[in-house]
Amino acid sequence: MRHSNAGKKFSRTPSHRKALLRNLAKALLSHGRIRTTETKAKELRGIVEPLITLALRNDLHARRLAYRVLGNHSLVKRLFDEIGPVFAGVPGGYTRVVKLAQPRRGDNAPLAIIELTRKPGEVIVPSAKKAKPAKPAVTAAPEAIQAPRAAELKAAAVEAEVETAQADADAATAEAATESAEADAENAKTATAADDAPAQDNTKTA
Repeated sequence: MRHSNAGKKFSRTPSHRKALLRNLAKALLSHGRIRTTETKAKELRGIVEPLITLALRNDLHARRLAYRVLGNHSLVKRLFDEIGPVFAGVPGGYTRVVKLAQPRRGDNAPLAIIELTRKPGEVIVPSAKKAKPAKPAVTAAPEAIQAPRAAELKAAAVEAEVETAQADADAATAEAATESAEADAENAKTATAADDAPAQDNTKTA
């Protein structure tokens, strides 16, 4: 069993398989797009994308690691000077695999195209942030939405009218109570004056 032994074998020896993937990586970095079998294209992503990650580091050690895979100084220079800057700020996904409808003639193997998601020298224009759409007004809402809102507004208006009527009634009651208290006070004052008047007359007579 193939425990801890990732990757496809392609019915090749390790050295042959290594040379195959290196040649495919060179072709992809040179042309930006190649056609091969679907299995090889998927396996090639594990070789090319780490190389582009090294190009984003852009230091001497990264160039030496890339040269160990490519074995070509001019191709390493193209990788670091042309391909790497295009993917600055991109956190991955440097390649895409597009399956083809027609299989390969002869062995009927499924074919695919593997390509870089950005072309060398391509100018990337940052997309402008889209403004959030304004919320629709209540009048523009559908009837199904307007009906509950209208019922709420009507209930609030009725409640406000009831509160206003209650406040008016309370004010009238308070005013009546004030008038009654004033009348009682006036009657009490009159009665007191009436009680004091005979007493004064008696004092004068004596």
